Amino acid sequence: MGAALSGGNGSGVGPGLGDIPESCVACVFLYLTPPEICNLARLNRAFRGAASSDAVWEAKLPANYQDLLDLLPPERYRNLSKKDVFALLSRPVPVGDGNKEVWLDRVTGRVCMSISARAMAITGIEDRRYWNWLPTEESRFHEVAYLQQIWWFEVDGAVKFPFPADIYTISFRLHLGKFSKRLGRRVCYFEHTHGWDIKPVKFKLSTSDGQQASSECCLDDTVQDEINGNHKRGCWIDYKVGEFTVSHTDPATEVRFSMKQIDCTHSKGGLCVDAVYIVPSDLRQRKRRVLK
Repeated sequence: MGAALSGGNGSGVGPGLGDIPESCVACVFLYLTPPEICNLARLNRAFRGAASSDAVWEAKLPANYQDLLDLLPPERYRNLSKKDVFALLSRPVPVGDGNKEVWLDRVTGRVCMSISARAMAITGIEDRRYWNWLPTEESRFHEVAYLQQIWWFEVDGAVKFPFPADIYTISFRLHLGKFSKRLGRRVCYFEHTHGWDIKPVKFKLSTSDGQQASSECCLDDTVQDEINGNHKRGCWIDYKVGEFTVSHTDPATEVRFSMKQIDCTHSKGGLCVDAVYIVPSDLRQRKRRVLK
């Protein structure tokens, strides 16, 4: 029986996988994820042909994938099959000046976005007494904003984009402490890290169609962290701002987001700001550690 099932040409005792019409295989592939399709493509010719079908891969692309292609030079995608278009858009596509990136999740084909700290309005960012830019391979943008010390902490940003219909989560990717490599090993320094356990940081978002959400969190609540077994210092954490819903791609959705700690009774410092991520909400936990 096993030989018959794995047969590629139907010459065994009974019909094998090779006898299944390519059109039937393609119908099955509509219910599978892109990684599953690519794995099954190695079985035989019919599976390989179905795995290259434009109809299959068109179903895996978001309805407005042309909006993503329009961010690229036409020669990058001209004459590509839908499978190659999916592969192209699964890699980061720069938006505007390159301080934003958009891509398709490789498993679901849903749209994700990241926004660099360079694209945000950060209070005091031009004063090197307060902020510095650190080059690093730990950021997809190859640099992060490092806060040494400040009294008024405020970071604001906005993006306008034709997100496909979905429920999205916005989060800030932050790191308590400064990090570097010494003798090939990652080392963290916390001499500037202070003030984040006194008052919570407030996160907010609003959209062009009137949606709003907010949250707050003490970034360095060390006593509570020890009780819960969490260690916030020395690692990247995504802090959830909130969720918003997109019902229609057109018109494009404008999202504004911020994080603030503007209690000037104390200073705060020793924080790296990498980026903001906008990801479909049910993909969030699969992607990275997030604190609500």
